[in-house]
Amino acid sequence: MNASRVVAITGGARGIGKATAAAFLRAGARVAVGDIDAALVEKTAAELTEVGGRNVCGLPLDVTSRASFAAFLDAVEDRLGPVDVLVNNAGIMPTGRFTEESDEMTDRMVAINLVGVLTGSKLGALRMTGRGGHIVNVASLAGVGAFPGLATYCATKHAVVGFSEVLHLELAAQGIAVTAVLPGLVRTDLSAGNSTPAWIRAIGEVEPEDVASAIVSAAGGRRVTVTVPRVFGGTLRTMSVLPVRARHWLEHATHADTAFTDVDAGVRRRYHDRLRS
Repeated sequence: MNASRVVAITGGARGIGKATAAAFLRAGARVAVGDIDAALVEKTAAELTEVGGRNVCGLPLDVTSRASFAAFLDAVEDRLGPVDVLVNNAGIMPTGRFTEESDEMTDRMVAINLVGVLTGSKLGALRMTGRGGHIVNVASLAGVGAFPGLATYCATKHAVVGFSEVLHLELAAQGIAVTAVLPGLVRTDLSAGNSTPAWIRAIGEVEPEDVASAIVSAAGGRRVTVTVPRVFGGTLRTMSVLPVRARHWLEHATHADTAFTDVDAGVRRRYHDRLRS
């Protein structure tokens, strides 16, 4: 990625978004972080000035609102210049059985995790037309797998993965690249309290900074999908050729199928309470 490019990151107040902002700043970019928590995103931007000085700003953003998203991109352009890289990172991951999930939470997950990506990608692509750019959509390994307790989340991330691949093809002639980044288990509040077996954690759990590094690298290339950690790319290819029954048997044998149903209720409740607030 060329230094001094302008990068806009959604869901940038904490977790992967905050780590990605810091990574881009260290690479010499000018960065805007947007988040629905206006107070926290301002605090985050202030903290990031230690990394990027005046090259960072925090702005309010509700990715479920087209008007809010457009206003966010307008503000980024006014403060930093035309957006070269858009990172659609905002997302939520409540856990629980699908039939026990409230309709409101289902709708909110779809609005943030999927519609927010569609809206941002369209607005970003229209602004990049004629000069090129890169759209990075943060998906998940849940976008290519099946995890009980995450039905709606998996649905949104499967959609993001497919959408990103198609959009990459549609926009290639205009010099706009699109990449889906698929993190495994990331140590953030989003996945806290899960019961993933220790041996899987040892090979598949990553820090937000690991995902951030992959996003910065992706923004300088033409890869359509990037897995974090990269070793999971080979694992996914192996799993994809297994018959469904064999794959499900393997997931059951390794207890991967209960990681988000057999959870720490207290930890998950705190995350859910934050979502509702």
